Amino acid sequence: MNNLPIVEDAGTIKFGIKHYWMSQAFIRDEDGQVLSDIAPTIGALIQFLTRDNNGVRVYERRNYHDGKGRVIHEMSDGLSYAKDESGRWAVLPL
Repeated sequence: MNNLPIVEDAGTIKFGIKHYWMSQAFIRDEDGQVLSDIAPTIGALIQFLTRDNNGVRVYERRNYHDGKGRVIHEMSDGLSYAKDESGRWAVLPL
């Protein structure tokens, strides 16, 4: 009998006749979410940036209005974020 693992699908590894289930956390490299996909709230931005920062909390240092009427959010990750014309989050150039 061959005891080498055979991957049947994304969550099952077969050893002979026994099946072992793996958590999806070990299989997924990323959750596929990008900045422009998250909800247009500061809470959603903080949650996304914290997850992207390997769980290290990212917080808002300050916010202000620019000359174009946008609210700029300076975050502890060293970047500034604002919503674009369609209400999606975007990183502002330094």
